[in-house]
Amino acid sequence: MYINFMIVENKNIYIARWLLLTTLLVALMIIVGGLTRLTDSGLSITRWDLISGILPPLTLNDWENFFSLYKQVPEYKLLNSSMSLEQFKVIYWWEYTHRLLGRIVGIFYLIPLLYFTFNKLIKKDSLISFYFILLLIFVQGLIGWYMVKSGLSVRTDVSHFLLSLHLTLAFIIFILLFWNYLKYKNQHAFIYYKKLPSYLPIFFIFCIIIQISVGAFVSGLDAGQIYQTWPLMNQSYFPDDSKIKDLFSIEAFEKPSIVQFIHRNIAYFIILLFSFIATIIYRNKDFIYLRNATLLVFIFLFLQTFLGILTVLSGAQIIIASIHQIGSIFLITASLILVFKSSRCTIWSNT
Repeated sequence: MYINFMIVENKNIYIARWLLLTTLLVALMIIVGGLTRLTDSGLSITRWDLISGILPPLTLNDWENFFSLYKQVPEYKLLNSSMSLEQFKVIYWWEYTHRLLGRIVGIFYLIPLLYFTFNKLIKKDSLISFYFILLLIFVQGLIGWYMVKSGLSVRTDVSHFLLSLHLTLAFIIFILLFWNYLKYKNQHAFIYYKKLPSYLPIFFIFCIIIQISVGAFVSGLDAGQIYQTWPLMNQSYFPDDSKIKDLFSIEAFEKPSIVQFIHRNIAYFIILLFSFIATIIYRNKDFIYLRNATLLVFIFLFLQTFLGILTVLSGAQIIIASIHQIGSIFLITASLILVFKSSRCTIWSNT
């Protein structure tokens, strides 16, 4: 029995490491994807060559061919007609790195998954979850290409709706990977304390995902470059270039000022929601086992809020905006740890 237990433990360690490394790769891809958007590099590669696209341009003639393809899209004709080949190389490398990371994530996830499956190292109840993640990775690639395609014919930029979907799905993949990592790493870790109502931290994470989705709208519409004041938007709480009724119209997510307003107010709601959750945890001694995780969430939520304000005040300066997006990764990670710790406990009471 002891030998079998050790074999299971070793197996779980390998699976946990694989999941963690894949999670880190997805996080890196989110960071590079954000910088690709902030540097307006997403339309620099106009074709989706899944296999041959692995190799970058190797000769001057290759570079000129790729540049000539870019010259045919509206973004170049209307916005970047004075761009030189050297300037094109900068935006090309951002998009190329992003796509290369996508391929690496797919291969790094697929090959070990097949190995673990054929050697029956993964429990049957986990296989569905793991292959669902694989499906999402493939779908993510298709959405990414469809997003790029949306900016190649008429628009000078990609669809902000598809950009939001692309980023949101990336975070969902990140969440599923990290959650499974926590499960395999802590398979026998149970805590015998009173259980925190699971809907509270889960709803908190849901609100963060919504905020990330709206943040992609802000990025896609360059909404962070207007109303560079805080806490008011210029001299008023509501943007003065819009009307309240616009907030409830179908076109709300087409207006940069409205989108920035929504993004700000979801942030306020998230802060209030977390304050409520933290109050419950710190007032009840039965939840003492959650206090460290709660403090971690508080730190990242504070930093994320501070960075969000700096992003607005700077007019979405690239470095600050990128750090702000990176902060969302840390906030989601800390929040998942809080949810996981609560979900792994067994209900306990004094009666």
